[in-house]
Amino acid sequence: MRPVDEVPLSRTEQRNPRSASIDRMSTLELLQLINAEDCQVPVAVAGVLPELAAAVELAVAALAGGHRVHYVGAGTSGRIAVLDAAELIPTFGLEPGRVVAHIAGGSPALTRPSEAAEDDEEAGAAAAADVSAGDLVVGVTASGRTPYVRAALIAARARGARTVLVSANPASPIAPGVDVHVAPDTGPEVLTGSTRMKAGTAQKLVLNAFSTATMVRLGRTYSNLMTDMLASNAKLRDRQLRILAEATGADVESCRDALRAAGGDAKVAVVTLISGAAAEVAGAALAETDGHVHRALRLLDHHIG
Repeated sequence: MRPVDEVPLSRTEQRNPRSASIDRMSTLELLQLINAEDCQVPVAVAGVLPELAAAVELAVAALAGGHRVHYVGAGTSGRIAVLDAAELIPTFGLEPGRVVAHIAGGSPALTRPSEAAEDDEEAGAAAAADVSAGDLVVGVTASGRTPYVRAALIAARARGARTVLVSANPASPIAPGVDVHVAPDTGPEVLTGSTRMKAGTAQKLVLNAFSTATMVRLGRTYSNLMTDMLASNAKLRDRQLRILAEATGADVESCRDALRAAGGDAKVAVVTLISGAAAEVAGAALAETDGHVHRALRLLDHHIG
């Protein structure tokens, strides 16, 4: 084992001079300090938007080509990745298995700490066992040097996949081996080394933006409306009707009738309500335009014209 002083500290592991006296602050002062530090996170994310845009383009290409996106992370980073992947299914109607998350230590690590698992390079390489050429693998690690993530990215690259690293360490030693490095520099944490704080918040912002932008680019929305969401309960079915009304200007009953004719497919219902085409025709137009409502409407307008 290397001596501690031989392990280079990433920015996320350095001491923050602004919080050196936190154990002597009042509760309000402590919360004000944490909030002030948190305010730096969106600014740091804004500084890496070009790199994030490049990562989105890789994800769009992978998913549009019938391939998959894999998240790989450990600890807080892994839990955030699992959360982001899971939410894409109900929010955008994404088919299970298209965006998958691998966390060091497996499912038990979601609720129980499994800190040693992040050093397991063999498990990291195994996480990439079902990665194929054409897939995209996104490693998520605050320090930018987690062995589990590094091994997964190396294995993925060897299989012909494109790779992205999301870290809070611009000097990550893993970065030279990936296609895109998204590294918002959130700096030292209020509590030294506690990357569930600013670094974790940055990862949440980055992954939310990454996946949402990818889904929008793939036509999984119409305007800013969730036309592809899964209406799996009464609340969501009511929301689906409101989305149809917002998108088309039609009354609720007309929306309900269109949705029924479309077999519950809200996007087909949108196209029928706007274009006046039958559900079968609307569905065919959407299939021809890869599910993009605006393109389907232009196609139908061209055919009608």
